[in-house]
Amino acid sequence: MADYSLIIIGGGLSGLAAGIRFARFGGSVLILEKHAIPGGLNSYYYRKGFLLETGLHAMTNFAGPGEKRAPLNRLFRQLKLSRQEFVTREQYSSLIYFQGNNTLSFSNDFALLREEIACRFPGERDGFEKLLAIVDAYDPFTPKKWVSTRTVLGRYLHDPLLTDMLLLPLMVYGNSEEHDMDFSQFVIMFRSIYQEGFFRPGATMKDFLSLLVDKFISFGGEIRYNSKVESVALRDGKACGVVLAGGETISCDAVVSTIGAPGTFELLALPRQEEKYAGRMSFVESIYILPRQARETVRIDNTIIFYCLADRFDYGRPREAVDPSWGVICFPEHFVGIPPADYFQIRITHAANYDLWKKASALDYKAMKEEWGAKSRRITSKIIGNYQQNIVYEDSFTPVTIEKYTAKAQGAVYGSPVKVKDGITPCGNLFIAGTDQGFLGIVGAMLSGVSIVNQHILKAIDH
Repeated sequence: MADYSLIIIGGGLSGLAAGIRFARFGGSVLILEKHAIPGGLNSYYYRKGFLLETGLHAMTNFAGPGEKRAPLNRLFRQLKLSRQEFVTREQYSSLIYFQGNNTLSFSNDFALLREEIACRFPGERDGFEKLLAIVDAYDPFTPKKWVSTRTVLGRYLHDPLLTDMLLLPLMVYGNSEEHDMDFSQFVIMFRSIYQEGFFRPGATMKDFLSLLVDKFISFGGEIRYNSKVESVALRDGKACGVVLAGGETISCDAVVSTIGAPGTFELLALPRQEEKYAGRMSFVESIYILPRQARETVRIDNTIIFYCLADRFDYGRPREAVDPSWGVICFPEHFVGIPPADYFQIRITHAANYDLWKKASALDYKAMKEEWGAKSRRITSKIIGNYQQNIVYEDSFTPVTIEKYTAKAQGAVYGSPVKVKDGITPCGNLFIAGTDQGFLGIVGAMLSGVSIVNQHILKAIDH
C-alpha cells in the first residue's frame, strides 16, 4: 500500500488548491514544498520589519458574492471556502499610458473602458463592439489550434495604437509568448482583467495563504516544507513515488506537479523537453517603501499603470538586461477600503533578459541591479512624479531570483508558451497543474489545480 494516494509537488496556489480539493474527499494527500513557506510565485518575506509580497500586484477575476457562475466564486465552492466571509478590496481604476499622452482608463466596471475607447478612438467603436461579440461567444477552454490574436484584432481594429494599448495589460499579466498570444489566452485575460477586474484580498497574501493551508490541513492533508523533489520514481511507466533531495522515497498512487512543464519533465528524466517548453518572458521587479507623507509628491490616481514610452509596444525578451521603455507601476495599497498606513509601496516591473542576468558574476550582478534600477526610476518618475528622494527601503528581484524561488525555468513567470492543456504527461498517473496547463492569474492557477484533481484524480478513484 502506498504512503499516500496523491503527492503534489509544489506548495504554490495551484498546489494548495489541488490539495484542498482532493483532501475534501478523504484521500491521503501530501504537498511537498522545497521552501520554508508556501506560495511559490505569490508568497511573502520580511525585510527591515516590512512585509513584502512577491508576485501579487492584484488578483484578477473579481466578482461579487452573488455572481455564482464567476470563476472566483466557483473556485471558493470547490474548496469549501466561504465567499461571503472573504473580504475583497477592488481597484479604484487602472491606466494604460502610451507615448504622446495616449491613455485609456478601466476599472471593475467594464462600461468605463467602452466609454474610453468610444471617446478616444471614435473610429474604432463599431469594430470594438464586434470584437466584444466574438470574445463573449468564444469558448477558450475547448482545445483548438493556435490562433494569432494580432491577426484577429486586425480584422476589427484598424488603429495599431489601440491594439497595442489593449494588449499591454493582458500580455504583461499572463502571456508566456513573445510578440503575440494565442487568441484563447487573449479571451481568458480579456475577461479576467477588463470584464471582471482587479482586486486584492482584504488582508495580506500571508493571511490568504494561511487560510488555504489551514483549510487543507483541516481536511486531513499534510504539507512538508524544505522538501525538494529530486526525481519521480517509476514502475511500469507510471509514477510510484518521489525521491527527495536527501534520498528519502515516498510512495504514492498519483502525482500532480505544479513546478512547470520543464521542471516536471526533468523529474521524469526527460530533459530534452526543456528546449520545447522553456519560456522566454521574465521580469525584473523593484519594490520601494516610502513614508506616508510622500504620497503628496507621488501621483497616485490609479491602482495600476501600464505604460509604454516606445514607438511600438514589443512584448519580448529584451536584448539588454532590462527594457524600461515599458512596464507596470503598481500601488499595492491603493485599493478601495484600504486605509492609509505609515508607509506605502510602489512596485515597478519590466521585461528582463534571463541569459544576461544568469551569466553575470556576483559583482556584475549587483552593478546591473543598481544601473537598471536607476534607469527605471528615472523613467517612471516622469509618469508618477519624483519619488526617488523619499525611498526609505528598496528591494528587487531578477529572472535568476524567480527561477531560484519558483522553479520556473529561466525565470519564466508565465511558464511555457506550449501549454499542456489537458495536464497529461508521458507518465500515465502524473499530471501538470498551474500556469503550464494554460490557466492564468491567481484564480486561474487555483482553478487549474482543482480541474486536474476533478478530471483525472477523482475520476480515476470513482472508476
